[in-house]
Parts: sequence; C-alpha cells; structure tokens
Amino acid sequence: MSKAPLLEARRVTRVFGGGMLDKKRVTVALSEFTLGVEVDPPSITAIVGESGSGKTTLARALLGLTTPTSGEVRYRGTDMRLLSRAQKREFLRDVQVIFQDPYEVYNPFYKVDHVLETPIEKFGLASGQRARELIEETLHAVGLRPSETLGRYPHQLSGGQRQRIMVARAVLLRPRLIIADEPVSMVDSSLRATILESLRDLNQRLGISIIYITHDLTTAYQIADNIAVLYRGSAVEAGDVEHVVKDPQHPYSQLLVGSVPLPNPDHAWQRDIVVGDIADAVPEPTSGCLFANRCPYVMDVCRTTQPPLFRTAPKRVAACFRYDHAPTLPGADLGEVLALTPA
Repeated sequence: MSKAPLLEARRVTRVFGGGMLDKKRVTVALSEFTLGVEVDPPSITAIVGESGSGKTTLARALLGLTTPTSGEVRYRGTDMRLLSRAQKREFLRDVQVIFQDPYEVYNPFYKVDHVLETPIEKFGLASGQRARELIEETLHAVGLRPSETLGRYPHQLSGGQRQRIMVARAVLLRPRLIIADEPVSMVDSSLRATILESLRDLNQRLGISIIYITHDLTTAYQIADNIAVLYRGSAVEAGDVEHVVKDPQHPYSQLLVGSVPLPNPDHAWQRDIVVGDIADAVPEPTSGCLFANRCPYVMDVCRTTQPPLFRTAPKRVAACFRYDHAPTLPGADLGEVLALTPA
C-alpha cells in the first residue's frame, strides 16, 4: 500500500457567491483541482496565474483556512476537517506559510522578537539561552544579522527584513513544507533575489519542500523545479519549469510567456496580448474551454467541451484539444506529473 502524500487536494472546488440576494452570481475560484504534495525528495513547485486565477484560494484551502465547496484536502491521508487536536498540532509544525504582506502579520506594539519567540514557546522547541541561540541561528540562515534585527519594532525594519523574518519564523519549526504566497511581490527588485535565494537554500540545505505561488513567471522560473499554470481556477498546463517556460504548449501559457518583456530592444514585446486581472478580460464562455474566447487556436470542440489534461510527455500535461492524440492524465492528478524522481 502506497504512503499517503504529506498534503493532498482531491478534486477541490471552491465557489464564492450565490447568496440570497443574488443566487445566480457565483465565482468558481477553484475547479476540480487535484494535487498530491510529496516531500521526498524535497522540491519547489510554482503555481502561476493572473490575478483571479485561484492561486490564493488554493493556498488557503491547502492551509485549512478555506473549506472546499466540494472535494477535500487531506493531511497524511486524513481529511483536514476531521483532524484530531494532536494531528492539527502536527500539521501546524509540518506545514508553514509565508504570506504576501508581512506587515499584516506583525503586531505593531510588539518588537519583532515576539513573532520568533511565540512558535518556540508554543511547540516547546527550546528555552532560555538556547531559545535565543536558535533564533539567532535561524536569522543568520535567511541572511539577517540579529544585532540589526532583534529588539526593533516592525516599522523600524525594511519590507525585505520583515519578509525574511517571516521566512525565519517558518524555518524555526523545521517544517516539511512551506507554502509561500506571493512572498516577494511587495519588496523591491533588489531584495527579491535575496529572498528567493534564501528559499532555494532552505530547500537544498534543510530539505524543505516549497509551494511557490506567484503571478510572476520570471521568479517562478528562477526558483522552481516544476510549475502548474492556473486559469480561472483550473490547471491548464504543468510540468518541468524549464520546458513549460521555454516551450509553453497551452495558449494561455504562451500568452504569459509572451507578455514578459525581454531586455532586448530588437525583440518585439507582444503588447496586444491581454494580460492582467481576469475580471477585466473578455467574458467567460458559458461552456467548453474557459480560454476559448481568448484563444487564437479555438476550434468548434473548444466551444462545447472542456478539455482534459492531455499527457504530452511523461512529465508534462496541457489542457488543450490540439493534443488530443495524447493520453489523458488519470484522475487529473498533477502530483503524478510534478513529483520529482527520488535521488
């Protein structure tokens, strides 16, 4: 019998709206999403898409902060809604999160030491001098000097310092998995590389797997081993990040890659492509492929039938009828495609 993944989303759908005042107005934030997160060997998986594609909804569902409308999220084989108190405590240690805006996590009345001391006390990791040493070791691990960080209030630190403290807080518990939701979107470009380097180092040196959620294809390419592309709550392409970014198969992935400006004045940037907030894009089709109204390759079948994930290579899938000669991915389980081969 195979071992259950550390964390698993099984056909997770999350629908918002449909209340008493407007029952017809609903938004499908996540649709039939399946992903088993293995942590051996440790990997970095990027979840990429525009604003409104379902990335943050997925993160909140995996963390147990959002209850699926249908489907389930499982931790070590148990539905998150059925975890015992002991299992919840184990989950909170195994799975840590880094949010987009670090300032919201801090209490402005406490010095930043507080966010590092709290998990140590809660999980009984150390006490006294050893607790202080553990904090300082962890700060060094993410590129911070304790003498320039501890004893200060949040407003006295830069955005990059505050975010790296959040990375340090996550690392203190030596988790198996970190879910990083847009962790560098609110820091300037000079600090993004430092934070991404810290995350990659934690993955390689401490064996921590990372789900890196972002709208930025460039940083996803820099840090990730593999990638899943979301559009309107559905996975449209997934596979090795090198192949997906350099040779995207789904028209939406091609759109994302084509919209990244290159530092080459002789290269024509595809300015006519509509990229941004999905809510401001063309109307969503009522049936068939969700991308049909934006797709340059649309066929009749695309208007009536939603494409499954076609397995175009052993570690590659694309939800596009142009690849209907390929077999479909059983159970639409992205974990089968994104899992790294153990060393």
